[in-house]
Amino acid sequence: MADDTMTRGAHAPVTRGFLGPDKWWHIWFGLLLAGAFIGFTFWSFGYVGQTQFRLVLITTIIFGMFMAFNIGGNDVANSFGTSVGAGTLTMKQALMVAAVFEVSGAVLAGGDVTDTVRSGIVDLGGMQVDPMDFVFIMMSALLGAAVWLLVATRMGWPVSTTHSIIGGIVGAAVTLGIVTGTGGLEMVQWGQIGQIAISWVLSPVLGGLVAYVLFGRIKKHILVYNEEADEKLRQLRVSRAELRNRHKQSFERLTELQQIAYTNVMARDAAQVNLPDFKREELESDYYRELYDLQQEAEQVDAHRALQVWVPLLAAGGSIIIGSMLLFKGLKNLDLSIDGVGNYLILGMIGASVWMAVFIFAKTLRHHDLSRSTFLLFSWMQVFTASAFAFSHGSNDIANAVGPFAAIIDVLKTQSVAEESAVPAAIMVTAGVALIAGLWFVGRKVIQTVGTGLTKMHPASGFAAELAAAGVVMGASVLGLPVSSTHILIGAVLGVGLVNRAANWNLMKPIALAWVITLPAAALIGSVGVVTLRALLG
Repeated sequence: MADDTMTRGAHAPVTRGFLGPDKWWHIWFGLLLAGAFIGFTFWSFGYVGQTQFRLVLITTIIFGMFMAFNIGGNDVANSFGTSVGAGTLTMKQALMVAAVFEVSGAVLAGGDVTDTVRSGIVDLGGMQVDPMDFVFIMMSALLGAAVWLLVATRMGWPVSTTHSIIGGIVGAAVTLGIVTGTGGLEMVQWGQIGQIAISWVLSPVLGGLVAYVLFGRIKKHILVYNEEADEKLRQLRVSRAELRNRHKQSFERLTELQQIAYTNVMARDAAQVNLPDFKREELESDYYRELYDLQQEAEQVDAHRALQVWVPLLAAGGSIIIGSMLLFKGLKNLDLSIDGVGNYLILGMIGASVWMAVFIFAKTLRHHDLSRSTFLLFSWMQVFTASAFAFSHGSNDIANAVGPFAAIIDVLKTQSVAEESAVPAAIMVTAGVALIAGLWFVGRKVIQTVGTGLTKMHPASGFAAELAAAGVVMGASVLGLPVSSTHILIGAVLGVGLVNRAANWNLMKPIALAWVITLPAAALIGSVGVVTLRALLG
């Protein structure tokens, strides 16, 4: 269960002292963020070399870390919202998991190069852009996206960081084209704008549909079965208590000689039931015969059957989906040189290993409380799902901060705009530190929205939402559908809420509006930013 820290952090602020009960955590992350800024600044001076644009470089570092900070507060918080909301992880545990897997994904599988000229929606290669104007476009895009993300995060709205950075680039590039006379609205690939508009509907619908079906099956075949089994076991416990009281009262009505005789009979039956192959007919007392009947009823209930049969299969299937997401998406930037057959063999081994491990774990829980066993099994599965999500997110989506950041550093170093820019490990590590700090400092409201605001979460429903989102992301990648992983996960959470008839549509309305205005809001800030930066630093 989530501890008091989570309750304080995500629901109601507690003011105890200057920085509250988590003073040392705040100080630690503040120092870590400051250390990353200072260390990277000195590293960048040596990497870029002597340049007259030292102030531009320092401003770029501030904007880049600010963007990564807000990705942590919004996108990473969105990814871990279901785990924290379900009570699987506390806020601090989620922070530790994110720190390990997000940064590892960024550094190990984040890629050595990033595209610089094309954003997928505006073609900067179509205009003769001065290197410093290109720098101002990317700086403005980082600023526009980061400011909008901060606003959305403070409101508790999970929005797409990809749409934010695209909006920033569009606003800055089009404005610069108009100001310099080198381009205008014709630079925008409006077909891509249409695809983004489609994703506003397609992503949550697909996520919600898959989560609705998946969690509906989980609820019917596992959760409801467990509830019914638990109720039968409770009734049997009541029957045992009634049996004990009834026979106690009957025993007290016997004479002293009858009590002695009956005690001897009970002693023989007590010894008999400890034999491995005794039969009911061999029991002499009514008490032990009735107790034997109740025990047989309890065994026929087979309370842990769903946990031993369906949960391992569900875990194996989920591990294959998550494994696919890691192999084909999270690790796509690494040249692993594994052919198709090799990938499928790896996924098969992952599925078989997970099935075996979860099956053995479920068997060890057979004599434990059923509801507690269910919570534990799905909690473990949800932690692994969240960890894989974090690694995949670190290797892919952190590029929304790193891409423009690395492009600017490259231009300042070479004084030219290249098709691709190198991404030094120092940039990845710095962005990773800022990302984790953002999760800690500003991510709680988004975690509250995803974890408890849209619907109440249980480890089983949280696992279903995360697995459904992973499946849709993978399927959409294969089919080339325009989707947003953020929107998919929100749709999946609502799908779970529909199954439980507890979806908070009033909260979803402002979130949906935020999705629609994300691109134009970031574009507007980027537009103002590029004019201001050219005037101040140009």
